[in-house]
Amino acid sequence: MQAERFRPLVESKGPYESVYYDDSHDTEDAPAQRDLKWRAMREELEQHGASAEVVEILERAVVDSPPAVGRSGRALIAGADGLLLDETLIRPMDTPVVRMSSLPYLVPLVEHGALHPTYAVVAVDHTGGDVAVHRDTKVSAETVDGDGYPIHKADTAETAGYGDPQKRTMEAGRKNLRAVAERLANLVDDESPDVIFVVGEVQSRSDLAATLEQRVAERVVELEVGARHSGFDDADLQHAIAQEFLKLRLATIDRAAQQFSQAIGQRSGLATQGLDGVCAALRAGAVETLIIGDVGDATVVAGADLSTIAPNANVLSELGTAPDQTLRADEALPLAAIRTGATLVRTDERITPDDGVAAVLRYAMP
Repeated sequence: MQAERFRPLVESKGPYESVYYDDSHDTEDAPAQRDLKWRAMREELEQHGASAEVVEILERAVVDSPPAVGRSGRALIAGADGLLLDETLIRPMDTPVVRMSSLPYLVPLVEHGALHPTYAVVAVDHTGGDVAVHRDTKVSAETVDGDGYPIHKADTAETAGYGDPQKRTMEAGRKNLRAVAERLANLVDDESPDVIFVVGEVQSRSDLAATLEQRVAERVVELEVGARHSGFDDADLQHAIAQEFLKLRLATIDRAAQQFSQAIGQRSGLATQGLDGVCAALRAGAVETLIIGDVGDATVVAGADLSTIAPNANVLSELGTAPDQTLRADEALPLAAIRTGATLVRTDERITPDDGVAAVLRYAMP
């Protein structure tokens, strides 16, 4: 996950209440189950010493929100500045997580949170295309219709001198698709979408692909969910998009694992592992990708802020900094990585780094 989406958390004030729970709405008694879950979470928050104001904020978020659709999970993080994060998880939590801490807890969100890249959906045929750009929770839509008409061959005989109607029809369709391709090129330059999903019948998608510039084509994913004007089910479209994002998540994990394993194997200095190495890389701003495994209850220490994070007080003392804070590693390391713009990845069985944490680096450490 990219660090930018968590930037408000870095700039906010604690203490923080981090809540993760099963928000599924797939049974008749789902509303009653939600109330029971909230009561249990509220009791735990109160036991942790959460303020009445924050408990009320979280209660409104849980109880007053529209019900989820089917199986779902939920992530809520609140602090002194109010509700800071409210997101859907791609799958429910097996057990609820309720934490009160000086830092927000992000690991479940890195593992189960929905990806939020900027992406575009283009429904195309030979008359043009409908383009929708999704950025965060906002959608901007437009229609691109070229002026290449007619795009259908006439049923009656053509008058001599007007040329081959089929050739004119084909050229009109290509002209309309070129208009869509030109708009997508401008979109890539202006909005830089991570993915462009193209919907339409096979020939339209194929003909559009032939007109795209390389920088656009490399972002395109074709979806077989229907055609532009004959219609397609929005649920099918969203499911197809979710599946592609899941592939993107798995590819990101695989790429990080390969980069880490290759760098460690070659001893290139472009990867490190363990609390000592990762803390040093974070202090230097050298972390490109933080790989989070099973950190357990490990702790780290820091000075006045996370820029001086270290595995223990002795290391921090050697740096000339007093250990002002003792922090959970699974909270402090992700926040320190976010401060330097690193990507966060939750690893699986592909790699088992020392102390449950590793990093791919921007440059080799001394």
